[in-house]
Amino acid sequence: MIKLRRAADGGTMGGNFERARDFFMRGVAHYEAGDFAAAEREFAAALALVPGRASALTNLGAVRLKLGRPAEAAALLEEALAQEPGNAEALRQRAAALAELGQLEAALASIDAALQAQPASGPAWTLRGSLLRSLGRVAEAAAAYRAAAANGDDSALNRYFLASLGEGATPANAPREYVEALFDGYSQDFDAHLVQVLHYRAPERLVQGLRGARAAAALDLGCGTGLCGPLLRPLAERLDGVDLSARMVERARAGGAYDDVVQADIADYLRTTQRRYDLVVAADVFIYVGALEQVFQGAARVIPPGGRFCFSVELAGAGQELVLQPSLRYAHSAGYIHKLAKQSGFEISATSEAPIREDQGLPIPGLFAWLARQ
Repeated sequence: MIKLRRAADGGTMGGNFERARDFFMRGVAHYEAGDFAAAEREFAAALALVPGRASALTNLGAVRLKLGRPAEAAALLEEALAQEPGNAEALRQRAAALAELGQLEAALASIDAALQAQPASGPAWTLRGSLLRSLGRVAEAAAAYRAAAANGDDSALNRYFLASLGEGATPANAPREYVEALFDGYSQDFDAHLVQVLHYRAPERLVQGLRGARAAAALDLGCGTGLCGPLLRPLAERLDGVDLSARMVERARAGGAYDDVVQADIADYLRTTQRRYDLVVAADVFIYVGALEQVFQGAARVIPPGGRFCFSVELAGAGQELVLQPSLRYAHSAGYIHKLAKQSGFEISATSEAPIREDQGLPIPGLFAWLARQ
């Protein structure tokens, strides 16, 4: 967010500017509170009163980016930069919009221009690191993340990015804001991308392993848009879902397969819910969870004896219980899963090693597990 300024020549634009400022400041307040739809209305009203104002264009672009409309955001930010070519915030927001549109080289050029204008911007260095990582320029990405930390962006997210490149301690979990933003932005194309591009078959494989066994109540842990829902519905009298992403939850609810879908952190939900489930399924969820101790403890809390817990993980290499990969996904070892199962009161009924999905055309090794509560 940037401040609304008066015209560079010192003009005031009279009452229009004062009214625009009121709309603008309300927009900033809504943005900071996370109410992006309300922020969009206020910034649009401000822009109508002061057409072409770079600050209003920039903030309206920023909020439309938050609302998952990167093409609209990029167009507004181009307008802002036509008025103020060196506007560092507009350059940074444009870089983020172009990145979401898949234009990584153009995004990198924009963030480099932002850093020329404002070299001490920690968030700009973080974005540069993420762009370089996506382009496969790992050493440069690590240097950018270190520069971000040196310029005040020593956040959990920044440390997570650095850890994925082998620097620093491995975080126990992915930062919540990263997971929410990732899947909020991914929600519209999620199903098609997973199934058609990544050849994702984890839900089918997990359900096949249940061999038609029915459940009085089932929980789809990290349900996303609801890909597992139609597969689990015939097996369960009651089917609930839980997911961290608000937009994923909206889509899962709209699909109609679930009796209830809750927006929550999965470990928090398992720890606090009063419901009990004789089947809990987590398809390709733990890649963003990391340490699974709390999840296993929570699953043991909600699953009665004889109930089942089945899930998939990316398979870690020998000698590594838990590893954060350059892909920003966690992998877990079979030994780690066996250890947690024993500690939490589960018996492993079956496991299967098979590709979990593809990444850049290559199969990702996975472990599928079916556990029974003792």
